[in-house]
Amino acid sequence: MGIKRQEKIRKVIENRQEGVIVLENIADEHNAAAVWRSADAFGFQKIYLVFSVEKSFNPKKVGKKSSASANKWLSFKTFKSINECYKELKNEGYKIYATVLDEDSKKIPAKAGRRETRFEKKKIALVFGNEHRGLSEEAIKGADEKIYIPMRGMVQSLNLSVSAGILMYEVGRQRSASAKGYGETREGYKLSDNEKKELIKEFANLK
Repeated sequence: MGIKRQEKIRKVIENRQEGVIVLENIADEHNAAAVWRSADAFGFQKIYLVFSVEKSFNPKKVGKKSSASANKWLSFKTFKSINECYKELKNEGYKIYATVLDEDSKKIPAKAGRRETRFEKKKIALVFGNEHRGLSEEAIKGADEKIYIPMRGMVQSLNLSVSAGILMYEVGRQRSASAKGYGETREGYKLSDNEKKELIKEFANLK
């Protein structure tokens, strides 16, 4: 492996941040792949896929074009139910945010006000549902917090990949902020040293 490639890999891994993107019963592989592309761009390494209703697919073998090969550089895990997924997340200390179309839920972007969402915890999981049905009742009830992206137009919902991109950007924005009240600095949200070492080995073997 060349020196430039080594440097690129180390730089990318150094910019990876803690957090899990959860997709529940996504039907369209291309929609999922678009989310993976955003995850790679915003520095999220971990993608959890839940298939309790829709037909499952291998994220490493689909959506190469839609994701611009981002699927090659991400870590995936598949679950047969949202409860199984949530159980693992909670055991590992993650705070779970469910995205919903409910104006009474907490909103983003974060500003002063108790109805605004702040992603202060290091371990967070952002959960997105089916393109048409949204999240299941189990996914919403089992989450720690419900979040809503305010709409100002006639249309009251966004494409899956757009919603995911907005939230991933907002998490990164908050983590980069140094203002009082945002918790740790961005450095505190990076992957552990052990995770970085494992990724370096894994990335080095990819072509």
